[in-house]
Amino acid sequence: MLEKIKEWCKENNTPVSVLEKMCGLGNGTISGWEKSTPRVDSLMAVSKITGLSIDELIGK
Repeated sequence: MLEKIKEWCKENNTPVSVLEKMCGLGNGTISGWEKSTPRVDSLMAVSKITGLSIDELIGK
């Protein structure tokens, strides 16, 4: 999931920290998903901003 988000950020010239702000998430939230499970509302926010479906984000 984290790799998909980083890939989107790279393609869109958007730092992860800026994406977090756009999604209303705290600083370091997305990178923290490497070791923890994200909340559904956080995933939905990322999905809405990036246009990636939740299935795409979680690798289904």
